[in-house]
Amino acid sequence: MKAKGDTRVWTVEVFLEETHDETEAKAVLEVGDTRFGGWGRARRNPSDPELPRVGEELAAARALSDLSHKLLDAAAETIEAYEGRSPRLHG
Repeated sequence: MKAKGDTRVWTVEVFLEETHDETEAKAVLEVGDTRFGGWGRARRNPSDPELPRVGEELAAARALSDLSHKLLDAAAETIEAYEGRSPRLHG
């Protein structure tokens, strides 16, 4: 079993803006004095049923995915600045 260490909680806020056939999402994470943001959009095909929750889920998932890529990029930049070489990150 892993020994207990420090616990930190990061809270991501997801903001949704909807029109009739489109949902945009912005995911925001503040870590110390750094703010990261991700963006996503979902558009309803005119032949699909009107299910707003599906658009919200897709847009939010895309915004969170964008946010995760930005966090990976930031970690890689920090490692590169510290070590002087490009890291090989998996994830």
